[in-house]
Amino acid sequence: MKENEMVFGIRAVIEAIQADKEVDKILVKRDLQGDLSKELFEVLRGREIPVQRVPAERLDRLTRKNHQGVIAFMSAVTYQSLEDIIPFVYEQGKDPFIVLLDGVTDVRNFGAIARTCECAGVDTIVIPAKGSVSVNADAIKTSAGALHVLPVCKEKSINQAIRFLQQSGVKVFAASEKAAENYKGPVAIVMGAEDTGVSPENLRICDNMVKIPQFGTIGSLNVSVATSILVYEVVRQRMNEQQ
Repeated sequence: MKENEMVFGIRAVIEAIQADKEVDKILVKRDLQGDLSKELFEVLRGREIPVQRVPAERLDRLTRKNHQGVIAFMSAVTYQSLEDIIPFVYEQGKDPFIVLLDGVTDVRNFGAIARTCECAGVDTIVIPAKGSVSVNADAIKTSAGALHVLPVCKEKSINQAIRFLQQSGVKVFAASEKAAENYKGPVAIVMGAEDTGVSPENLRICDNMVKIPQFGTIGSLNVSVATSILVYEVVRQRMNEQQ
């Protein structure tokens, strides 16, 4: 993480939050105390910004500047809202095409997924506010700039995002061990982390499961590759429908 992607010091972080800057997460020294720290947590109340208590040594490794026990990691883009994106897509006369990332934390995988999604005409990528990858310079570089073009929605949770999509007429598929029928109409695909997959609570509420056929001995595909295959299967089916 480059220093220009971080904000140091309690007052500077408070001001960034109050100015509605896109803050991905905040690292706070484990034993931080004082009036300013109380003010910081008061400003954070009610905001979906992850805060992590860490040893002072970790903060010192990130920067030599006077961080005062607080470092905020800034997003390289402005996040969008699903509540704005979905009506806008429908108003254009299109069927929404959404990709949700459940627990994906690898920045390079995220960038590669974004590059595929932008090329395939996906309307937005959805990530959760906590426990997820974020948009930084490495992600943008790996995406070949796609993250400057493709909207990214940061929602409170993937579970809530799935429920909102379903209420909006979008059929939600999860990558799992079962096969799906087709991808006609408004579609969203949920991709999980390579080690754990889509979480059980999210799997339970998805409309259907989808499986990529595999014939080799390796257990699973890289998540960015798997996403590419599923995204372009949606594209293939949609193109066949138009013929």
